[in-house]
Amino acid sequence: MAATPKKPAKVGAVANWADERLGLGGAMKKNLRKVFPDHWSFMLGEIALWSFVVLLLTGVFLTLWFDPSMAEIEYQGSFDPLRGVEMSRSMASTLNISFDVRGGLLMRQMHHWAASIFIASMMIHMMRVYFTGAFRKPRELNWVIGCLLLLLGTLEGFTGYSLPDDLLSGTGVRAADGFLKATPVVGSYMSFFLFGGEFPGDSIIPRLYTIHILLIPGLLLGLIAAHMLLLVYHKHTQWPGPGRTEENVVGFPMLPVYAAKAGGFFFIVFGATAVMGGLLTINPVWKFGPYDPTKVTAGSQPDWYMGWPDGLLRIIPGWESTIFGEPISWNIMIPILIVPPLMLVILMLLPFIEAWITGDKREHHLLERPRNAPTRTAVMVSLMTFYGLAWAAGGNDLIAIRLDLSINQITYFMRVAIFLGPALAFYITRRWCISLQRHDENKLLHGYETGVIMRSPEGGYSERHLPISENAAYTLTARDREQAWTPSQKVDENGVAAPGGRLDGIRSKLSTLMYADNVQKPTAAELEEAHHHAEHEHALTAALDGHSADGHQFDGHHAVEGENLRGDH
Repeated sequence: MAATPKKPAKVGAVANWADERLGLGGAMKKNLRKVFPDHWSFMLGEIALWSFVVLLLTGVFLTLWFDPSMAEIEYQGSFDPLRGVEMSRSMASTLNISFDVRGGLLMRQMHHWAASIFIASMMIHMMRVYFTGAFRKPRELNWVIGCLLLLLGTLEGFTGYSLPDDLLSGTGVRAADGFLKATPVVGSYMSFFLFGGEFPGDSIIPRLYTIHILLIPGLLLGLIAAHMLLLVYHKHTQWPGPGRTEENVVGFPMLPVYAAKAGGFFFIVFGATAVMGGLLTINPVWKFGPYDPTKVTAGSQPDWYMGWPDGLLRIIPGWESTIFGEPISWNIMIPILIVPPLMLVILMLLPFIEAWITGDKREHHLLERPRNAPTRTAVMVSLMTFYGLAWAAGGNDLIAIRLDLSINQITYFMRVAIFLGPALAFYITRRWCISLQRHDENKLLHGYETGVIMRSPEGGYSERHLPISENAAYTLTARDREQAWTPSQKVDENGVAAPGGRLDGIRSKLSTLMYADNVQKPTAAELEEAHHHAEHEHALTAALDGHSADGHQFDGHHAVEGENLRGDH
């Protein structure tokens, strides 16, 4: 009997049909075996990703019960202290979620905590990327995407905590209205269109709700997808080590190892967020009550990630002027409308500025230790210092109350520290990194300190050193020697001056300053000489460091009872 071909399964037929037209099979097979390196610092980006997933899950739950309306009603819910109080439907539905929906308060607090974790983890992840040089070619665009994600995450957080329409969030919206109106010429028009009339109007909460659940999440999803696709396309960076080069990636494949670890880490992030949401109160709107334009909450402060512009606003002098009859409120424009966008632009341009100064056009897939790039590290620390001081200034009133200090003295101190602090942090960090480079060089050439103190026949003391392992030596030497950028010839063969002469001079000086005092790794000849000297020294100390059978230690001329002589005896 002739064999008849077996009819393919329906699922297999559909998969084959899709693969023939979309090429998904080959792409998935290639990427599912993609290798990812293993290091704890790479989990910082995963925390941001999984906290965003928690935000989506809890946000979907909250949308089922939240009513984004500013229509006034009389609250008749189960929270007795506010029963009978006039409030918006937005506030009433928030109270309803908190006290009447099963699991609603947990979801609210998980959502709020996840937002804080999302922004914090993005910040720390970006600092890791910058300190290790992972932003260099070909990942500059991914750095820019990360900066945009941080901006959108901050705006998403602001729109989110403004939705309950309680007294605290209403105060923040009132401040936003003032910021808009401080914009010269068009400020009052911008406020009118956003609020649908005079503040507060009855449109701001529905509009913020639409922005919060549709516009910004859509942008975030698109940018996260682009961020991940570029990560896969460029391959993951890795720390230098034996067998790791710019051309390969040493680690675990996507399936099954990395996928299992990433999936498990999601549940860790979810569980930690659930524990925080269940045990730590955040944004207790029932304590603040509904928003009333005639009232302001004492000690009111925005969420922490909006604290640094608020701090700049608090410490800036009351500078105002009039230009062509138009009032200019510099005390609002500078801290809110100028400095934050300027800081974002500086952050986005950092990879391009460094590449221009150094003239480095190579691709980099191996990470650098922060100490091996002192100027780069110092730049980020100075920016962090500026951010931290401005953030602390945002709580000047609470600092004054808690520490029994004068708020005026705190303000005057912050006005000075906001300028001197970053400069001082830059200098200290750079010198610290250079000192660590010298320590690494000494360890490479002379070995590590054992803590054993030796006494010579002449009576002098010295500490015994032993050579470091090959793996440690590889890690310390796995970096390029730096060379300051120098301009090409000033004139061509026809005597015509090269373009950009003055700009090239500035670039050359900046490149020289960037690498000034850096300690370059030893050459092969220096390492060979140091090892030869160390072998000779170890041979001598071995003869001096003999031990007798009865437990005495000899140093050549003297016998010492018990343990070795150490620096602390």
